[in-house]
Formats: sequence, C-alpha cells, structure tokens
Amino acid sequence: MAVATLTQYEAKTYGDIAGGLDGISKEQLDTHFKLYQGYVNNFNTVVQKTAALLEAQDFGPVFNELKRRYAFEFNGVRLHELYFGNLKNQGGELGSGALRGALEAQFGSYDAWATDFKKTGALRGIGWAVLFQDEETGRLFNFFINDHENGMPVGLTPILVMDVWEHAYTGDYKATERGNYIEAFFRNINWPVVEARFGH
Repeated sequence: MAVATLTQYEAKTYGDIAGGLDGISKEQLDTHFKLYQGYVNNFNTVVQKTAALLEAQDFGPVFNELKRRYAFEFNGVRLHELYFGNLKNQGGELGSGALRGALEAQFGSYDAWATDFKKTGALRGIGWAVLFQDEETGRLFNFFINDHENGMPVGLTPILVMDVWEHAYTGDYKATERGNYIEAFFRNINWPVVEARFGH
C-alpha cells in the first residue's frame, strides 16, 4: 500500500518577542522556544513513523502508542503558537470593541472575566488557561487544559492562550510565584491579535 510523502511541519519564529517581555526574560523565552521546537520535531517523527507503519500494514502496539501521541504532540505545537502569537512587549489594554463587550456581557465586567481567567491559570497542576469561544453559540469560556490534550473542548476556538506549565515561567520566577508570572503575562497580551481571533 503506497502512502503519500508527508511534508514536515516547520516551527514558526517569533522575533518580535524574542528579545524579552515585561517580566518575561529573553532567557526564559529562549528556553521556551527550544521546547516548542521539540514539539514540532516530535510531531514530525510521530507522523512519519505512523505513515511507515501504515504502509507496512503493521498496526501493533507501536502504531497504537504513536497514534495516542498525535494529540499531545500536535496540541503542544499549536498551543505554543497561539501563546507566543498572543504576546507583545507591553501589550497595553483591551480596547472597547466587540470582544470587551462580549466579556462584559457574559462575565459582568472585564475585571470579573480577568479575575476568572487568572484564577483558572492559577489552578493546581500543569497545563494551559484558555479563553475559548463556542463556534455554535458565540459564548466565551475560560478553560483549564491539563497537559495538552486532556480537557480540550470540542467545537470551541481558542481566543487567548496562557501557558502555565512550569517551563513557561520558572526561569524567571519560583514555582510558587505563578501569580507573578500571570500578572506579567497580562501586561504583555497582544490584544489586537486576540480580538482578531474573536468571531463576533
């Protein structure tokens, strides 16, 4: 059985933030970019190995385990891209457009939403805090995603992504200082990018 040649996934570059952010150092970002590159490499490896097993019609334990890695490795790639993409040095404040209006309508106020998002990111454990929009209803939700693949909601679009794995901040902060990192993250949100992800 012939299998098509697969194009390798290529890591994106984020030169606009590579020099460091307010409260997130260049060294911390350098470490994080290398980890992201690792996810890209791992995803490419998983795809190529499963393609070879498919061609060989070998659907044993190795194929099974590799298939289970798809979501972890791919989400590790994509969540990091969304995270880096919604950062900007001293990002400023969310404007008075449609996203702010939706947050205020659904959470009562921008501050109430921000408190909920920050507390979601501060939950015990490793993972991600993500503001999602339901593609069907337009409703907004703050989710905590364990690892990369556990708890990922179906049919929701990520609008704002914050990495709260320890590798995202322990170069700059102690493991017990996640709250300080979260405040730094908020100072560097690229709100125009986040607003562009929002489907009115």
